Amino acid sequence: MSAASRIQEARNLLEAFGMDAERSNERSALVLLSLLGLRPTDPWSAAANPMLGTRAIMDWIRNEYKKDYAANTRETIRRFTLHQFAEAQLVVQNPDQPDRPTNSPKWNYQVTSEALSVIQRYGTPEFEFAKSLRDYLEILPGLKSQYAAARDMLRIPLTLPNGSEFTLSPGGQNVLLKQMVEQFCPRFTPGAGKDGWG
Repeated sequence: MSAASRIQEARNLLEAFGMDAERSNERSALVLLSLLGLRPTDPWSAAANPMLGTRAIMDWIRNEYKKDYAANTRETIRRFTLHQFAEAQLVVQNPDQPDRPTNSPKWNYQVTSEALSVIQRYGTPEFEFAKSLRDYLEILPGLKSQYAAARDMLRIPLTLPNGSEFTLSPGGQNVLLKQMVEQFCPRFTPGAGKDGWG
């Protein structure tokens, strides 16, 4: 099979998963193929789900599909493909360390095992009659809730001096921010921020 034919299949697959035009374009198809480790001649049943960062995804696309994205397109791939894949629960972020700081160079993505089992059937009668896809789409709302609940458990609760409460994303400087607001400020700047931050 040619690279162009495989890319078109990936685009069709993304449409079957309910992705819009932006998330089923050539870039998104290539990102999906890289996340599956699927070369043009590999059968869909050989799809896998390695954990890959954005740079590794771009390198894989260049090496296997001869499409070289410029370094400054990393953010486009992250914001306009990977973020939407995560929102749709097609991929999970940092399955090896869910509380990884958002600015970590080790940030990675992995196709969910549930989506992978459907993708591996692509091109088979079971997929063509939409049974595996239909079953997946039926359980998807539950999967989204399950993954969202797991993410929420990792968030850092924060109480402002005025009593307002909210949560911060896990890891990195947010742990320090919580300590500053809840411990440092009351001790060294008492009374400051009673009506908010000012």
